[in-house]
Amino acid sequence: MGGEKICYCFNYTEKDIRNDFYEHGRSTIMDRIINEKKDGNCSCESTNPKGR
Repeated sequence: MGGEKICYCFNYTEKDIRNDFYEHGRSTIMDRIINEKKDGNCSCESTNPKGR
């Protein structure tokens, strides 16, 4: 349970987000994704089957 991939660029799964939430009281993963995107380290167009 929880193995559905949420972020194809950085390989985050539903389980990763859940565990991050339990560990920090909120998910910090979105902050990491935003910072990586700002640094140009996102390839959603090629890694995500939906292209986003």
